[in-house]
Amino acid sequence: MILCGLVLLVSGSVLVHATHNPALDTAWEDWKSTHQKGYFGLGEEAIRRTIWEKNMQLIEAHNQEYELGIHTYELGMNHLGDMTTEEVVEKMMGFRPDVHAGINNTFVSDSQPVPSCIDYCKKGYVTSVKNQGSCGSCWAFSAVGALEGQLMKKGKELVDLSTQNLVDCVVKNSGCHGGFMTYAFGYVSSTGGIASEKAYPYTGMHGKCVYKTVMKAATLTDFVILPHGNEDILRAAVAQVGPIAVGVDASQPTFHFYKRGRSPLRCNPWTPFYISKAHRTILLVQC
Repeated sequence: MILCGLVLLVSGSVLVHATHNPALDTAWEDWKSTHQKGYFGLGEEAIRRTIWEKNMQLIEAHNQEYELGIHTYELGMNHLGDMTTEEVVEKMMGFRPDVHAGINNTFVSDSQPVPSCIDYCKKGYVTSVKNQGSCGSCWAFSAVGALEGQLMKKGKELVDLSTQNLVDCVVKNSGCHGGFMTYAFGYVSSTGGIASEKAYPYTGMHGKCVYKTVMKAATLTDFVILPHGNEDILRAAVAQVGPIAVGVDASQPTFHFYKRGRSPLRCNPWTPFYISKAHRTILLVQC
């Protein structure tokens, strides 16, 4: 940790003297305002501005190739714009793949044909998009999203469930430092429920567990682990079950700035999932 700090300081001393593009001044100020960015002095802002411009160049270069038909997806600047790839991975990648995941798979697809397209956002199974901040709690957001989808599927009201409940209370996980969706589901099942976001709001920090039974907004009886790398089973599960909590390799900057379109990357069934260095969990709502 000390070594990382030293590297950052050395890097910063170089970046402070970098020349910024004055044509981007307005865009930089607008971006800071939009994402409520504040820095400790001109030195830190100079460092962040340099990183932001580098990311902007990457995005613009990619999108030029997108317009030429070289890529099938578009990138866009977002709240991660002033962070390096290494910083995003360290702060945001909160999913730690379980090396045993998929061994006891029990999902059995029914005989119904899988539709060519399904969108659970349009079906009303998905709540509004959330921002996890700098807490590595994507595992909790993904798990909560899957549970919310099941509420709608069971004919109940769509409710924002508490991500903070999981961050604080799933002792087998590490709060803002990562975790498994399986442990999150196991907690909800064994505890007998999960609170609503209104009763147990998100703070973006790992705090003391304050969940009480009176807060219960949803319950869970059981869950299934899908095998890694099998897109056919995943497609069938999305169609038959609903929104699915999945883990992906999110170490590339093109993933951090994804805006729209379809990525050509496919699952690799021959590479153990846990070998990858950076993971993020998302909610799969379309097939």
